[in-house]
Amino acid sequence: MSYVRIWVHLVFAVKHREPLLKKEFRYDVYKHIADNCVEKEIFLKSINGYSDHIHCLISLGKDQSIAKVSQLIKGESSFWINQNNLTPEKFAWQDDYFAVSVSESQLESVTKYIQNQEQHHAKKSFNEEADEFMTKYGWSPIKA
Repeated sequence: MSYVRIWVHLVFAVKHREPLLKKEFRYDVYKHIADNCVEKEIFLKSINGYSDHIHCLISLGKDQSIAKVSQLIKGESSFWINQNNLTPEKFAWQDDYFAVSVSESQLESVTKYIQNQEQHHAKKSFNEEADEFMTKYGWSPIKA
């Protein structure tokens, strides 16, 4: 039997970073994603976000990759959002995402960060948050 515990902080945005995840239904989207993760055997410890993006704290299974888990979460949730006509226009996630490893010692801190997205974004936009991620993890913006 294989034992694997690889924690990943996954962040993905609405296409064009449009603020389409309205407060009236965004928690239903989180619940749907959580339920779908159980069904797909994706261990989701925490999920939350704001009007234009979502944060997930997941633990990868032995046969899972970040790309596959991201595809499963994003693909099924956008299908569900469109099927339920939650947005006035066709809903889609951006193709790209942020994904960083999280050590066991940082789980509580990352979980709190994810759970406090509403308060966090009362002071800071997702663009500012994304820029901080880029700097913190040493990523350079892709130039066209």
